[in-house]
Amino acid sequence: MTIYARPLDRSFWTDEFLSRTSVGTAPFLFKNVIPAAAARPDDVLAGFAAIRRTHVAGTDIAAHARVYVGEDRRDDLLPGVLSAPGWDEGGFVQWLQTLTVAERFSLVINNLETVSPRLAAGLGAFLASLLDGWGVPLGGAELVAFVGNYAGTAFGVHEGFEDAFLVHLGPNPKNFYTWSAEAFEKLTGSKNPLYGDYSWLLEHGEHFVLEAGDILFLPRRVFHVGTQDEFSVSVAVPLYTYPDAGLLREVLFPELFASLLADRGPDHELSHPSPMAALAAGSGPVAQRLTDLARPTLATALEGLAAAVEQHASQRWNTILSNGGWELVDGDLARSEAAAAFNVEEVVPGASVSVIEPYRMLVSGQRIFLRGYEIAIDASVLPPKVAADLSAGTSITLPEDENVLAAIRALGATGGLHVTTRSIHMKDIAA
Repeated sequence: MTIYARPLDRSFWTDEFLSRTSVGTAPFLFKNVIPAAAARPDDVLAGFAAIRRTHVAGTDIAAHARVYVGEDRRDDLLPGVLSAPGWDEGGFVQWLQTLTVAERFSLVINNLETVSPRLAAGLGAFLASLLDGWGVPLGGAELVAFVGNYAGTAFGVHEGFEDAFLVHLGPNPKNFYTWSAEAFEKLTGSKNPLYGDYSWLLEHGEHFVLEAGDILFLPRRVFHVGTQDEFSVSVAVPLYTYPDAGLLREVLFPELFASLLADRGPDHELSHPSPMAALAAGSGPVAQRLTDLARPTLATALEGLAAAVEQHASQRWNTILSNGGWELVDGDLARSEAAAAFNVEEVVPGASVSVIEPYRMLVSGQRIFLRGYEIAIDASVLPPKVAADLSAGTSITLPEDENVLAAIRALGATGGLHVTTRSIHMKDIAA
């Protein structure tokens, strides 16, 4: 059995990964990659407990759970599952069997990284190695948990649309089957998901047995399904890479033209209402008027296009990297709780401050990014060594500099910093 460096080093991605997966196009199971301390089934259940807690409190968060019995999504059961008294230690399976009135069940949790700091950090180390060795997905990544004793994946045999890694946490093994899109269509006559009894199809698929600590690479456009006999927990890490045309169409062009054609108040010519259109003249003059506005707007857009693209790419790049590679979403519970735990009154000379793993502080010119957010402070306020140490993930001792202290307080609002009180004055008194 191959012994992998932990975390994976760059050579794994540039050599073994590309070789084993035919340059990222074929499934492959990498055995015993994730140490048990980095990701455990109990960490997933703790994240689910956080979702239940916020449900009872009426707090809206990004992470959400779905309950399935067989291949049926049971939204009718979810309120009871989220609000019922919790399970006894070691009794989760029986607890959910009772609530679903079913012997077999599956629980799917999206954006688990926003409710489980342990998993965000533990699997964040794997993600950081991926970013360094393989590349950066411009939409970031997510943690999606699959929990249960289900006989087969609730979505049936289905196609994946992103490159993804399936991390198996155990405690029991899982069987996984994959088919290329071409093979699946030839076998079934369609590219639609296959539900019900597909046992006949399994013998035609590539079979993998996942055990705790294993990682299965699933390329996009590969059909797959998981089966198991006993309770287990797996966490998928989908990588969100968007078509360049989609980024231009959905994000960059709307941003660019919104800035050029923004409403500047009733006195600005761009905000003047269009005149009444003469019925007898038809639509021609209307089209001409819009064309006369569109031509100079497009010309101005073209002149500023390179700068706008650079600004967007830089913003997206720093957002994803400073957020540890995870996608940036509203309603990040772990971020909110970390920001609330950051007490600005503890930011005093002599206190120790560090960046919370797996997040990063990035300095880009005069801009600072931390945990996905750009902070409205001048980067030059931070002494070079302070900025370098925080960017490297090294803990710093705060100096007696009010400008630095003010900057750290502002950075703490992102939920990306941890402070340990040990002021200079306290140290002097102890001495």
